[in-house]
Amino acid sequence: MGWKALLTSARLGVTAARESPNAGRSEFQRDFDRIIFSSAFRRLQDKTQVFPLAESDYVRTRLTHSLEASSVGRSLGTLVGAGLKSRYPEIDDLQVSPFDIGAIVAAACVAHDIGNPPFGHSGEDAIRLFFETHTTGADLLASLTEAQRADFLQFEGNAQGFRILTRLQSPDNIGGLQLTLATLGAFTKYPRGARHYPTPESVSMRKHGFMAADEESFARVARGLGLAARADGIWRRHPLAYLVEAADDICYHVVDVEDAYRLGILSYRDVEGVLAGIINDPELPHRLASMGDDNGRIEYLRARSINTLVAQAAERFLAIEDRLRAGECDKPLLSEVTAASGMQALRDLGEQRIYMAPPVVEIEAAGFEVLAGLLAVFGGAIEAQARGRVNTRDRMRLKLIPAQFLGPNGDVDADPYRRLLRLTDFISGMTDSYAVSLYKKVTGISLPGG
Repeated sequence: MGWKALLTSARLGVTAARESPNAGRSEFQRDFDRIIFSSAFRRLQDKTQVFPLAESDYVRTRLTHSLEASSVGRSLGTLVGAGLKSRYPEIDDLQVSPFDIGAIVAAACVAHDIGNPPFGHSGEDAIRLFFETHTTGADLLASLTEAQRADFLQFEGNAQGFRILTRLQSPDNIGGLQLTLATLGAFTKYPRGARHYPTPESVSMRKHGFMAADEESFARVARGLGLAARADGIWRRHPLAYLVEAADDICYHVVDVEDAYRLGILSYRDVEGVLAGIINDPELPHRLASMGDDNGRIEYLRARSINTLVAQAAERFLAIEDRLRAGECDKPLLSEVTAASGMQALRDLGEQRIYMAPPVVEIEAAGFEVLAGLLAVFGGAIEAQARGRVNTRDRMRLKLIPAQFLGPNGDVDADPYRRLLRLTDFISGMTDSYAVSLYKKVTGISLPGG
């Protein structure tokens, strides 16, 4: 895979180059702006990062996490871009600067969680479990092909994100937001469909990155980028996707311990120990001792840890960049940096003390009931309408579904697969608060004026 194709500014759904009306922005900066101004991105302000429906306004939401990951991704991409420019003259022919490569990674990072349903990763599990175990879920899948059923039995926020960027946002356009192929390639960390089995030892095969309905869209992206095919419907990762993954991992693990400290789940000593292990600076204790309070010390440790990991991840990328383009390395960048053991300590602390903390588990457990309830209520009403068995209750429920999630002219879609896609588009696009509020209303738990 060559950088000349991998950094193309061609756009999905646009057949000819257009003259940019804004000379002050590169094509990749325009990608970033399109994502930032999308309604799907705005909804991330009320979607769970780790602590669902948190009462503290300090902790991160999916929106603040995405912005922080984008900031880290921009730094990673710019550092790597400077190294690539010195190696490959063809990048100069594209008039792509290191800052443009930073903009590609930043745009992919800011969108990386845009497809996540309410209640974080437990929301994905709740949707999967509904289709796997719920009577209504099994009935809805009955007429689908095996590949189509896999989209729901293995529901994945990454695949939903590709769908949002390329179809659901700006739906009147072929290609949705019509982002550049470079940004879409960097965004797609898992370049395969759900019909293929996961391969845990291969980081790019652990999950899937697009629905069966969107496979041809990704194929167009892959062909335009010159991504190497591994098999039918499976491609090698765009190398910049490794930077997107690293930025996400850095922010996810480092800032989770900061949030957990602010909520009283972790002590200062817990956090200092793991972050100091990443920084590995003999002068660090002296610097910390000169600071006035523990909150400031934690913020300093967080910033130093991120800087350390960014530098090491960029260095590692440049060391193996030729192997990444050849598809010979399929491991996370941070698994092979100097601070890898420190990152593992962060992961272990998160698994043992943060993600299993009672406030997290209690809300996530409730999220299973909320999402299963909404899927059953609205899925049942949609299917009743499709089969001509709709009753008064179903008609009332259908009125609560926006027209774009039903079908042409506000009628339910005639195709059972598309009906289910529209249903999961509707449910997964909800914010945490809206999902809880709507669930209470349709189940009679909460009534206006009650």
